[in-house]
Amino acid sequence: MTDPRAVPACARWPRAQNMPPLDADAEKIAPFELWPMRLFYSPVPVMMAWLSLRYGGITLPTAANPGLRYGGFVGESKLEALALFQEPARQWLAPYTGFHVPDDGQPADAVLAQCEAAMATAGLAYPVVAKPDMGCRGIGVQVVRDAADLARYLGEFPAGRDLVLQTLIDWEGEAGIYYVRDPDAERGEIFSMTLKYFPYVIGDGVSTLRRLITREERAGRLCHIYLPRHRDRLDHVLAVGEPYRLAFAGSHSRGAIYRNGTPYVTEALRRRIDQIARAMPGFHAGRFDVRFDDFAQLRAGERFKILEVNGTGSEAIEIWDARTGLGQAYRTLYRQWRHLYRIGAKNRARGHKPDGIRAIWHGSREELALWKVYPETH
Repeated sequence: MTDPRAVPACARWPRAQNMPPLDADAEKIAPFELWPMRLFYSPVPVMMAWLSLRYGGITLPTAANPGLRYGGFVGESKLEALALFQEPARQWLAPYTGFHVPDDGQPADAVLAQCEAAMATAGLAYPVVAKPDMGCRGIGVQVVRDAADLARYLGEFPAGRDLVLQTLIDWEGEAGIYYVRDPDAERGEIFSMTLKYFPYVIGDGVSTLRRLITREERAGRLCHIYLPRHRDRLDHVLAVGEPYRLAFAGSHSRGAIYRNGTPYVTEALRRRIDQIARAMPGFHAGRFDVRFDDFAQLRAGERFKILEVNGTGSEAIEIWDARTGLGQAYRTLYRQWRHLYRIGAKNRARGHKPDGIRAIWHGSREELALWKVYPETH
């Protein structure tokens, strides 16, 4: 019998049924994964400059999705995007509600009562996922299991801002599906699909959780996130083969491993995503983040739930597959931006005016300022 400790740990991570397993290379880190974001994205302004000359406008991507403020390029509201869903698309959404955190000095228990009332009206019950209405990369996302968790989250959330409460879809499978459709096209396409694998450590019957985290190649680079988050269990020893999940949010910056899943896209899945997107007025390009428990069902266009949709500020996250070369990543980004500029130009011709640079600047500053005051991500 094979010693389970001889198998790469990531190959033993829990995953959705029929989801491709990870191999030993999954724990490796591509050199550019560790670059500062400003360095990695430094070629993007050059791409945008070239495309703006070709299509006649630097801010054309803001016109790609007329149904979203700034086209979802910056300062995107999750609630605004989710509100675009019309039937039959709404059946694919994970149930949710929004809540505006009062800024008039109300007592904490009164705010909690109002929030729970909003949950009840929407048919939500604990556990739920709480996340900022405006945010990305998993910032401020927490699983809220009871009233005490919710009270703590509300107390840490900036007053006067909106948050989203959503039914916890605790399936192991998650994918980012990037969709594009020209305004004059009969059908939309799945430009990219990326599979997300949530980070775990696997017990060996000897090591503490702290030791398991610090010695893993990927997890060890995120000790500044994982050790404070799991402070109450760091001295716990996991049994041999026992999995322990390190993060709930399927974000690359939180330790999730991404794999290019585009070769697995089927015509059935394309038709389903196209059907959903066409039921969203003013939406032509962006990424659907979906959860599933059976990869075969997802490929059949069935049994999945959409957590959120992101507009033109999102990306085809297959570029963060560690097997992707730097040149390939930039080629993917260029193709994505070319789609956005072309769609924006066509929408402009239909009367949709792109936003100005000053408006985009203000939207970006608002978003970045909020990132600094959101609750800790779990």
